Amino acid sequence: MPETFANFINGASTAAADGATYDVIDPTTGEVYAQAPMSGAADVDRAYAAAAAAFETWGSTTPQDRAAALLKIADAIEARTDEFNAVECRDTGKPLHLTLSEEMPYAADHFRFFAGAARVLEGKAAGEYMADHTSWIRREPVGVVGQVTPWNYPLLMMIWKIAPALAGGNTIVLKPSDTTPASSTLLAELCGEFLPPGVLNVVCGDRDTGRALVEHKTPAMVAITGSVRAGMEVAASAATDLKRVHLELGGKAPVIVFDDADIAKAAEGIAGAGLFNGGQDCTAATRVLVGPGIHDEFVAALAEAAQGMPTGMPDSEDTYYGPLNNQGQLDRVAGMVDRLPDHANLVTGGARQGDRGYFYEPTVVSNLRQDDEQIQSEIFGPVMTVQKFSDEGEALRWANGVEYGLSSSVWTKDHARAMRMSKNLDFGVVWINTHIPFVSEMPHGGFKHSGYGKDLSMYGLEDYTRIKHVMSYIGQD
Repeated sequence: MPETFANFINGASTAAADGATYDVIDPTTGEVYAQAPMSGAADVDRAYAAAAAAFETWGSTTPQDRAAALLKIADAIEARTDEFNAVECRDTGKPLHLTLSEEMPYAADHFRFFAGAARVLEGKAAGEYMADHTSWIRREPVGVVGQVTPWNYPLLMMIWKIAPALAGGNTIVLKPSDTTPASSTLLAELCGEFLPPGVLNVVCGDRDTGRALVEHKTPAMVAITGSVRAGMEVAASAATDLKRVHLELGGKAPVIVFDDADIAKAAEGIAGAGLFNGGQDCTAATRVLVGPGIHDEFVAALAEAAQGMPTGMPDSEDTYYGPLNNQGQLDRVAGMVDRLPDHANLVTGGARQGDRGYFYEPTVVSNLRQDDEQIQSEIFGPVMTVQKFSDEGEALRWANGVEYGLSSSVWTKDHARAMRMSKNLDFGVVWINTHIPFVSEMPHGGFKHSGYGKDLSMYGLEDYTRIKHVMSYIGQD
């Protein structure tokens, strides 16, 4: 019998109002392994009604009380780490050993950070900016928030969304990706042990469910991590009634390797950051720009490193990344490689692995040009492209010459050059001699078509608050 997932509305697990379900596919086999609710407008209505009612009390709780709840959630996640790891990997096909070491520790840590952050939000100093009047600032929760999360990191992306929103005093209706509902529904049930009913609600479903969530009149804000297309649809919909919007969208990260870089270390680090999670990461190190003095040697080193990071089944210690998430994503990645221009050089990989599931070989392509589709469009798979630049100016122009602006990295021993590049790169994150690490204390978010708003950090918490000016007359009558 397939597993069964449920919505979580007003503190209880529940089926869709009309009983509708859809199939959840195991990406390692391509076969159905579970059923999830296909939520409709009635389910979204019910979830928002619960969130609106809960906001009347949750929105007025003290930071101390909200922090206490988040800390209890963090402890509970930590106590059930193995369970969450197994559920996440069963749903996504991620390797068990790497997900346990590289993702799970952050699940509790993010909650703990925002528990502390909730207690240190401050306004600027009160003062008399007009004679006989004192002004001060109130920072308040936005209200009810609608959120949509993606399939590449279902658990962590849900936490990136709900932890700051809860810390700020908001209530939530969240829809996980239809292909990966497992860890989201499990986390909602866990949170329900420590949050009042209606504070956190999860509705499963497809794009129509997501549209109903975004277009609903109740939320004051909608936040999404997803594709550029989805972000544009959300922004257009939210504009009709002026909802606040928080968008973390796609990326096409430039990875700029100068001639003075340590070739072996750079190749190993970039291959690891490009192939982690099968390159299904909007920050993945998959667009590499290399200096002319080391280009050929670096391409060979990158290909060798990639070959040593194989795809495979989740329970194998040798697996570096699992399958792509779904058939559509496999088709997209394969199509990008199949359409390589004649001048491109397929250095390694470039094919589906096996005939069961959605596995794709680690792939390196060189000799691409700036206007090629594979440079300009997000592939979102285990495909790393390499371009040879002539000088620093050309490297910068090519790096910035895409519609995305999420993340980037610079690999060099020249400190001044690294500082120049970090200043001029038009990306929300710049790493130097590394690529992809995150910490709770620092913001993550992009520019241009990568969206706006910040996840993580105090900036992420501030995004889920609103500012109110209060002025009092203090003169003597």
